[in-house]
Amino acid sequence: MPAIILAGGKGTRLKPYTALIPKPLVPVGDEMPILEVIIRQLSRQGFKHITITVNHLAELIRAFFGDGKKWGVKIDYSVENKPLSTIGPLTLIKDLSENFLVMNGDILCNLPYRDFYRYHIRRNNKVTVSTYKRDVKIDFGVIGYDASGSINKFSEKPEFHFDVSMGVYCLNRSVVRSIRKDEYYGFDNLMLDGIKSGAGYEAKPFKGFWLDIGRPEDYDYCNDNFESIKKKLGLRK
Repeated sequence: MPAIILAGGKGTRLKPYTALIPKPLVPVGDEMPILEVIIRQLSRQGFKHITITVNHLAELIRAFFGDGKKWGVKIDYSVENKPLSTIGPLTLIKDLSENFLVMNGDILCNLPYRDFYRYHIRRNNKVTVSTYKRDVKIDFGVIGYDASGSINKFSEKPEFHFDVSMGVYCLNRSVVRSIRKDEYYGFDNLMLDGIKSGAGYEAKPFKGFWLDIGRPEDYDYCNDNFESIKKKLGLRK
């Protein structure tokens, strides 16, 4: 069960934390980097070969994680010489397995990665996306009106519910081989192209715990509540 962790971004949303260190090395709960949490989880669930895609401050990530022996995994690296977004970096990885797990290097969740990977295999999917229901509250009174400006609808601070990508997916290598090598290509491009071609990519909803640490509010929440979050993540010192 191979895994690829995307860790090449600049982490602009988390500045000033990321001014001197890459986002995956930003500590959570003053205990360990985000990326170490992910690697511990993957190792515990049987993912023993992990490729980390790096770009921004790549040398710091490589110096910290090395070959992965400390965590009981084999770690290698794929270096981007320019930003390639989320899916583009996969085109640079040699000897891709037929199927593999891909995830962002800035999320914390208790998704059972092994079960998710096996589900992808059983379904014989080209792409399987783990999704999470996110509530978005609008802190304003929202007004609706017709073409003449006559108000016909009002909602005070409405809340909307969206199924969002968790930043965790499984891919078949045939999908990567259809993308031009070393070109900017994002997850949004993958989804839109898949929908257009009728590729039949599948969403798999998840109802557990999930935080996007790249968002400042989620990062602050994690630090304020890390003791309880550790239990949800199954972390051990």
